[in-house]
Amino acid sequence: MSEAITGQAKLFDPLTTKGTAFTHAERRKYGLLGMLPTAEKTLDQQVEHSWREFSTRRPGLDQHIYLRALQDRNETLYYRLLHDHIAETMPIVYTPTVGEACQRFSEIYRRPRGLFVSYPDREHLREVLSNRPHRNPDVIVVTDGQRILGLGDQGIGGMGIPIGKLSLYILIGGINPARTLPIVLDVGTDNVELLEDPQYLGWRHRRIDDEDYYAFIDEFVAAVRDELPDVLLQWEDFATAHAQPILERYRDELLTFNDDIQGTAAVAVGALHGATKVAGVPLSQQQVVMLGAGSAGIGVLNMVKREMVAQGLSEQEATSRIWVVDVVGLLTDDRADLSDGQRAFAQPTSSVGDWGLSGPAQLADVVHHVDVGVLLGLSTAAGAFTEEIVRELAAKTERPIIFPLSNPTSRAEAHPAELDEWTGGRALIATGSPFAPLHRDGVERPVAQCNNAYIFPAMGLAVTAAQATRVTDDMMRAAATSLGDASPALRDPNQPLLPAWSEVPDIAVKIALAVGRQAVADGVAPKRSDDELAARIAEVRWIPDYPST
Repeated sequence: MSEAITGQAKLFDPLTTKGTAFTHAERRKYGLLGMLPTAEKTLDQQVEHSWREFSTRRPGLDQHIYLRALQDRNETLYYRLLHDHIAETMPIVYTPTVGEACQRFSEIYRRPRGLFVSYPDREHLREVLSNRPHRNPDVIVVTDGQRILGLGDQGIGGMGIPIGKLSLYILIGGINPARTLPIVLDVGTDNVELLEDPQYLGWRHRRIDDEDYYAFIDEFVAAVRDELPDVLLQWEDFATAHAQPILERYRDELLTFNDDIQGTAAVAVGALHGATKVAGVPLSQQQVVMLGAGSAGIGVLNMVKREMVAQGLSEQEATSRIWVVDVVGLLTDDRADLSDGQRAFAQPTSSVGDWGLSGPAQLADVVHHVDVGVLLGLSTAAGAFTEEIVRELAAKTERPIIFPLSNPTSRAEAHPAELDEWTGGRALIATGSPFAPLHRDGVERPVAQCNNAYIFPAMGLAVTAAQATRVTDDMMRAAATSLGDASPALRDPNQPLLPAWSEVPDIAVKIALAVGRQAVADGVAPKRSDDELAARIAEVRWIPDYPST
């Protein structure tokens, strides 16, 4: 198809352009002679030039805007730049900078990307989908913008999340950019600032009620299934009240998963795999506390429980070792305000009966009365892991495992430097957002970031290569185990719990192979040997390089 494109269409097609890298012969071939400066640059020279430009922009949103413009202009150059500078650009392409980009989406909007599926267009959903820019996507990332990172309802601004996520599917997982589709479901917003903002580009309406909402989701899924029956549909940043019901409703009907629930769980358990080995106490023997009982927190704990059971505990024994604290306090079986997912982790009221409390047990009470070894946070409650709580936890175990996982950085339960100080350097730490390295004893120690980018790009590569029809829980566990096996801390306890970003694209291939193998074992993908799966992964994996023509 691209061979037929010539002239300006060729020059300005972001998927096939080479810009100044078109050779003289190619300029003659495609009708570009005279349309470009005389010099012919290599891709490496273009990357060097673009990196200098990027580096002159103010850190944060200005750099994000520059990269988005480069992506709109030349996707191969964009992804090669990210690939060559992955550690520096990850925080700009995704967390934490993408949070501000979502908040200011209407203000910084330049060019359309993806599909805006609006509730007022509900009678024309198939027409909307048929207008997609690329005919055969392998991966869709969809959000409704209601719970963007820890920032709440961003309405149509949530589109920044699918765009950013798919950039990482391509960069790390090697999904072809022409086979991706970001979607935002515009079902209104309850963010009053947006509703009153004259620049806001979304449907200026309060969010629709649940009856209309679920009917709209049903219609959307039906349209996707009819138009694109083999696509991977990833749900992203849906409110807790909607995320789990949507996943449960569709997970057995099509190839789908929820990254906040399942991806977050896989990367957290992957990091715990390394942490518990360094600590010398298996997960099944740990007492685990989670601050936060939203869909992400419960998703993590479901996988933690499955891992404990895999290590020999009964379900009841595993559940008894898991303590969950929400904004009210400890989840206990006498509370009437719990969802089914939360109730599965409610402790018997009798377990706190002798704690002498006048109200629900809080995080400090749990840490005081229980021999906690693992403290996890997905609460978006900044600073909730206080010095007093952390010091008491550290007094009970030689290597406390503490993961403040909330995004963005401003919502983290604690900062790594604080945790390091309060535990005398003994804490095994992983965070949700990027933080500066720790400095102790004259040594710089990088902090592991439990970014879902360790998992979801590999999942996309796996299901595409293996031609899977479903995403199973065991496929997610296989991803977590494979990631955990790559932990640098297993080789050196002073190293971070998760690999460096520069290694992640190669590790994604290993994770994809493990997930593909599990998909075959689960009967949701055609039978293939490991060698055949490896060949399929190599065949479908896209590399950011210009084709020779």
